[in-house]
Amino acid sequence: MLNQAQRDAYQRDGVIVVPDVFTPEEVAELRRVTDEFVAGAALITANDDIYDLEESHTLRAPRVRRLKAPHGIHDAYFRASRNGKVVEILKDLWGTVRFDTGKLNMKSAGYGAPVEWHQDWAFYPHTNDDLAAVGIMLDDVDMENGPMMVVPGSHKGPTFDHHGPDGRFCGAMDPERCDIDLTKALPCVGKAGSVTVHHVRAVHGSATNFSGRERRFLLFQYRAADAWPLLGFKDGFEKFQSLLLSGEASVVARLSAAPVRMPLPPAAHQGSIYENQRASGRRYFETASAAPRIAAE
Repeated sequence: MLNQAQRDAYQRDGVIVVPDVFTPEEVAELRRVTDEFVAGAALITANDDIYDLEESHTLRAPRVRRLKAPHGIHDAYFRASRNGKVVEILKDLWGTVRFDTGKLNMKSAGYGAPVEWHQDWAFYPHTNDDLAAVGIMLDDVDMENGPMMVVPGSHKGPTFDHHGPDGRFCGAMDPERCDIDLTKALPCVGKAGSVTVHHVRAVHGSATNFSGRERRFLLFQYRAADAWPLLGFKDGFEKFQSLLLSGEASVVARLSAAPVRMPLPPAAHQGSIYENQRASGRRYFETASAAPRIAAE
């Protein structure tokens, strides 16, 4: 799936964009299913196991910023998480592939929430860092609708502090205290059906979508088969092994010298990165004004 230039770019920058991975028909199905879930949020008044809601969500104007673990709530998302082209891309990088989890981040037109600067590695350190997130663009993504921004080469640097003023994990870096030039961040833009692949240690974030267009981004996390989570796997060994998509099952963990900061004590606000980052007290990206919430009628 990848040519040598793409492999070199991933090793150098920690991120690549691969066009035309998903067909227009596959994208259309994912959009349709997503629209159905957003409509269903009209019955939801608070975050739950499926929905993470925008602060401006109301029952008359449902606003969803994330679907949690979408691969577990609809077959279209599940099939996307096991897409053969995606698996081949990751095989090109690691040789073996194991699925981890996923989410669908939705930056709705005019108010889609930002994600502050962070490294995925801070949330789930493993025995080695052959991990990446694959982002599927359900809409055309450009500079106007809040693209993911990645600092090239940051995956080779330190693991930055993601703890808040209270000493608890908060899922966000403090830009004023991190020795990194965020102005060098590369925007991950492309047409619907393109995918991004970003390294687990790459520093990234995304701004509010102030445009009049949607930016729905279906993200799935993967790891090499010999990368084992340092915090353990809550669903048990058999489930962990069942997530293997390419390669041979083994109990051998590969160790590599990757700097680790444990995400402990746990975040004060659980549920998603949006909730975690509430406690950070850090706002690099401008936010949209929140509309007043409307009680159930």
